Parts: sequence; structure tokens; C-alpha cells
Amino acid sequence: MSHSKIFSGDLPELIYEVIKYFQNDYSTLYSCILVNRLWCRLAIPLLWENPFSFRTENYNFIGIYIHNLNDDLKIKLNECKIINNSLPSNTLFNYPSFLKYLNIYYFIYNVEMWFIKLENSRSYLVSDFKELIDISLFKVFIENEVNLHTLVIEITSIYYSKRLYNILELISQNTNFIHNIRNLKLHINKRDNENMIIKVLQVVNSHQHHKKFFIESDYFSFYQSLLLSKDYNCSNTLNTIIFYFVNFKDIINLKDIFEQLNALEL
Repeated sequence: MSHSKIFSGDLPELIYEVIKYFQNDYSTLYSCILVNRLWCRLAIPLLWENPFSFRTENYNFIGIYIHNLNDDLKIKLNECKIINNSLPSNTLFNYPSFLKYLNIYYFIYNVEMWFIKLENSRSYLVSDFKELIDISLFKVFIENEVNLHTLVIEITSIYYSKRLYNILELISQNTNFIHNIRNLKLHINKRDNENMIIKVLQVVNSHQHHKKFFIESDYFSFYQSLLLSKDYNCSNTLNTIIFYFVNFKDIINLKDIFEQLNALEL
């Protein structure tokens, strides 16, 4: 089969399969883009499908996303010396369009760290720009009609609560952004923000086509109310629920949900 593909002109497909094997290995993927144009073209989408989860302590990719912001906002960022005019106006690829896996908490964290790493003494004066960049970059993702397959929502700290809420609000207003997700992951261990919980419910209920539902932490009363809610109806697509660190004490009967599943992992 491999030889027939080579002789039939399917070498790029074979190379892609090789490169895809390293899709969770950032350093190897980065090396692949340096081989030649073909390898670069095949590796770049894999490198950018989940950029916020790589632990590289290099946040320059946020600056690359910044290129996609509108000119008025870039002028404001330039005036505050957050970016400079020496940056090229165009990029080789439409990087936002490659996004497939998005952890909102990691997204906010990476934007935060990008600001911290700025070698500019005035950066501490532009804290309001963090929220603006959060929303602006999300709008770029929405406008590029990214094809997300996984969305992760974590409520684990009050530090980013306002920024997380703003992003969830934007998603709830643009439900096409999560229309194609197959995996929905919720990790909630902060129970004292009722508005945030309500917003999470709105986002989850706005999309009911996911196949896998990952549930983490001991806040099971929230998940239980969600799964049994009359507004939550994904029985046609949901086939797997995976529980992590969940306390099942005092749960009520979830038989109606569980009997629809192909797999249940505890």
C-alpha cells in the first residue's frame, strides 16, 4: 500500500501521516517545518491546532495572532508600546483557522503570560488591554470559522473569573463557534460564582452535538442537574461520559442518561 501511494503521487499524504504521529511533540513538529516547504505546509496546521496547551514558556505565538486584529486596535496597541510597527503586516499562513482544541483557561493564561513577558516598562499600565485582547482574539477565531473538535471549560480560580465570563458570554452569542465540537470537558471546583455557573450552562445547552462529555472534580450536583435538565438533550450524539475525581454520594438515578451510552468511564 505504501509503495503504491508513493508511485501514484500520494507522497504528501504519507508524509502527513508521519508528521501527524508527532502532533503532541512540539519540538519535533517545529523541526519538521524547517525541512522544506512541503513539510512546513503539512506541519504548521498540526503545530497550531492546540497552541495554548504546549508548555514551552514561549508566548510569542500570541503576537502572531495579534496580526489578525483590526487596524484600529493594532494602532492602540502600538501607541501603548505593546506591539511595534516593525512587525510584518502579513503572515504566511492563516494561523487562527487551524485551531481545533481550545482550553479557555489556558488561552487566558497564555495571553496573561504574553503581557508579563513584554519587555516594556509601560506594560503594567495596560491591564484593560488584556480583556480587550481576549475578546478580540476570540472574535478572530469566530470570524475564521474555526473547526473546533474539543472545548475545555475550567472554573478553578477567581483570578480570571471576569475574563472567563466575558469569553463565555461571547461564545453564547456565537454558538456556531462550537457547532462542530465532539468533546466537551468541564472542570469546576469553584462553586461560589452563580453567574458563572449559569453562563456555563448556557454554553453547554447551546451545543448538544458532542459525542464525549468529560466531567472532572467533585461538584457533581452541578453536572447532575445539567444532565437531567429538560434543556439538555444530546441523546442522539452523546455516547461516552468520562468522570474524573467525582464524588457520587447522594446522586439520584441517572439511568435515563447512562442507558444511551456506548461507554462510561469512572
